[in-house]
Amino acid sequence: MFDFCRGKSVLITGGTGSFGKHFVEQLLGKSEVSRVVVYSRDEMKQWEMARNYETESRLRFFLGDVRDKERLLRAFDGIDIVIHAAASKIVPLAEYNPFECIKTNIVGAMNVVDAAIDRGVHRVIALSTDKACNPANLYGATKLASDKIFVAANSYSASGRTKFSVVRYGNVMGSRGSVIPLFFDQKNTGVVTITDERMTRFMITLDEAAESVLFAMANSIGGDIFIRKVPSMRVVDVAKAIAPGCRHDLIGIRPGEKLHEALLMPEEAQCAHEYENYFIVYPQSVPWDKNHSRLQLGKPTKASCFDSSSCEEVMTTSQLLMWARDNGYA
Repeated sequence: MFDFCRGKSVLITGGTGSFGKHFVEQLLGKSEVSRVVVYSRDEMKQWEMARNYETESRLRFFLGDVRDKERLLRAFDGIDIVIHAAASKIVPLAEYNPFECIKTNIVGAMNVVDAAIDRGVHRVIALSTDKACNPANLYGATKLASDKIFVAANSYSASGRTKFSVVRYGNVMGSRGSVIPLFFDQKNTGVVTITDERMTRFMITLDEAAESVLFAMANSIGGDIFIRKVPSMRVVDVAKAIAPGCRHDLIGIRPGEKLHEALLMPEEAQCAHEYENYFIVYPQSVPWDKNHSRLQLGKPTKASCFDSSSCEEVMTTSQLLMWARDNGYA
């Protein structure tokens, strides 16, 4: 999977976040990538990350914001592949600061598209979220707009040299948006906070998220949305597994929060193909190679949607606790 990166220059926007740090580690450790550029606006996180790679000559750091197109144009010079992971993603903060969320997630997406085309970047993979499916909050609405921008960018690129695709997944296990660290923190208090006992969530690891991006990087034909098949779990079962015997304090759903995560909307399912480990949504309004050999490996999906409440595969308590042990939680 890493062969596609051999000899290439890769830039990650938001590269100091949970995904970015893991992906950089994977690229430098497992591929023959020529250069890796971390682009982000947090100077302290860049400084701390750089200290872990003092002897790595292939790694560069670029301080900048995706809202700044001129800075992106400078950063994208000589870049072959862009992974767009930068986003304003905390749901309650987006509800109360809508202008700021729009500037980063929508205007930032437009800037990435323009800079990638103008600098002749070969491939752009944009990270999306379950919240972009039938959005119930501003963050989800901005990410849906972002997804549409990156799909349409394949027509916007007159030469067709730059290919744009999207990888969509839910909260990564153990990331800042995950309930897992919260439950481990609350475990010793005897009480864990649950928003709603009916709530379910997809369970995807950082390794799986990185593999999804690498798969899209190597298999994209432009305008496609890649959705990895992952298990789900009831949040109350996550709490019981991590903090058995603790009392559950029901606090109610936060503004803009959903009961269940969805990764594939019914409207998208109509133009999605299903593969062993992925759904791939092909574009309706963007020209693409309908005779591509990859289509023969899959089939039009019969699923009307893919959400965490009706997911066929459920993560077990033992699988969750094994992951927790492997990642230093227990």
